Amino acid sequence: MPSLFATIAKPFRRFRRNRGGSAAVEFALVAPIFFALLFAIIESAMVFFASQLLETVTQDSARLIMTGQAQLSSMTQAQFKTNLCSRITMMFDCVGGISIDVQAYSSFANLNIADPINAGKNFVPPNNFNAGNAGDIVVVRVFYQWPLFVTGMGYDLSNLSGGKRLLTATAAFQNEPF
Repeated sequence: MPSLFATIAKPFRRFRRNRGGSAAVEFALVAPIFFALLFAIIESAMVFFASQLLETVTQDSARLIMTGQAQLSSMTQAQFKTNLCSRITMMFDCVGGISIDVQAYSSFANLNIADPINAGKNFVPPNNFNAGNAGDIVVVRVFYQWPLFVTGMGYDLSNLSGGKRLLTATAAFQNEPF
């Protein structure tokens, strides 16, 4: 008759040799970290892509001011925003999400660009639209509050309260003669 120890040890030896569920257990341990990293990479890529798209659209729309087309047609801030929004066909909620700041200066030494994020991490949109005259220095800034989703998993790209990232695109130039 087998001893009590042998009787108890036999199932443990069988359990130790059985590798049937080890892959599932290992996957359960590694999967959350893998998927969190995967989603963080995807979100970083989306923020980068959206930022580059906003930068391109800002540069293209700023040419209307630089060449004098906006001034000669007496373009308003709403018309400039409509033109800018017509260039963004995806990824942005242009109607309520885009904020535009256009300021003209007499020289580069007079530039005064305030940070649109206050101490409470809230976005305070500047509401200026001065396209300037020929030869003026103009700074066009476009802002968009990009929603983030992966911030709850410890990867935080937000610079605004509420888990959003303020995307900013800037074009600075001297108006051409018109």
